[in-house]
Amino acid sequence: MSVAEIVDDVRLRGDGALREWSMRFDDAEPARAIPAEGFSEKAVLALADRVRRWHEEQWPTDIRLEVEPGVELERRWVPLRSVGIYVPRSLVSTLVMCAVPAQVARVERIVVVTPPQGAGLVAAAAALLGIDEVWAVGGPQAIAALAYGTETIACVDKIVGPGNTYVNEAKLLVSRDVAIDLPAGPSEVVVVLGRGGDPEIAELELAAQAEHGADAVCEIVDGEDLDRALAEVERRAPEHVVLLGEAVALAGRIRNAGAVFVGDHSPVASGDYATGGNHVLPTNGWARSVGGLGLETFLKPVTLQRLTASGLALVRPTVEELAAIENMPAHAAAVVR
Repeated sequence: MSVAEIVDDVRLRGDGALREWSMRFDDAEPARAIPAEGFSEKAVLALADRVRRWHEEQWPTDIRLEVEPGVELERRWVPLRSVGIYVPRSLVSTLVMCAVPAQVARVERIVVVTPPQGAGLVAAAAALLGIDEVWAVGGPQAIAALAYGTETIACVDKIVGPGNTYVNEAKLLVSRDVAIDLPAGPSEVVVVLGRGGDPEIAELELAAQAEHGADAVCEIVDGEDLDRALAEVERRAPEHVVLLGEAVALAGRIRNAGAVFVGDHSPVASGDYATGGNHVLPTNGWARSVGGLGLETFLKPVTLQRLTASGLALVRPTVEELAAIENMPAHAAAVVR
């Protein structure tokens, strides 16, 4: 059965299909996740505080401009009403990275889905953040439930969060019908080892990323020739770039990367777990065109246009001339008041 068939089955049959696929892949029925006991709060709250402070600084500015006398444009940012977060097994840090920016953006409904194994940890971390809708269901079937809704899980306006190849395929499939953040996963790191760089640090970075699974991409690029190294990074557009030794000089020149870690004391793991910078980042070359999760992921701009009678009279000739060029007579008629 393909990912597309799983997604379509859940779309058509709802809870029945969701239950069958969950039993098949996870040997567990979809259910509300019960928070685990004995959960250590300190690290989660420390990360959440830094994530919150960093994302509070990212609020875009509403703008208003009178482009002509009597013709006013306004662009304002509003929060999404509902967001679904996919959290890979037991990754409480990913929950924080997705949920806290959504809270900063004032999203009304935040729903979390996560595989049954480790769901208690995720639910406990969610409870710390004040989130109580956590479902112990993972895989493509969980993405389909968020996109189309079932009898028990209401659909959402946008789906965010990283996942494996199958989860990302499902996200791309449902993006025809519901917004997604970006395809995030499997994990990638490219270490640019410049002159004077410590090879042991490079190996530590590779080992850390390899913990994400056998499909993680972990590579070292020779940084002896900085221009050539830069070209290689730009070509790959990786999720993470680590600059060591003289390669730190490339920091301000890199365009295609999810996140850049500069110098011996900036390990990727610090960004994964502690700095507050978001670790949900583009993979598979998507860093050429999109960035990582940020506050704007949970916002949308709405444009308002206000014209007075004199303002409409001022722009009417432009409308009439362009409508004539494009053979749209009803458009020309619509500006005659």
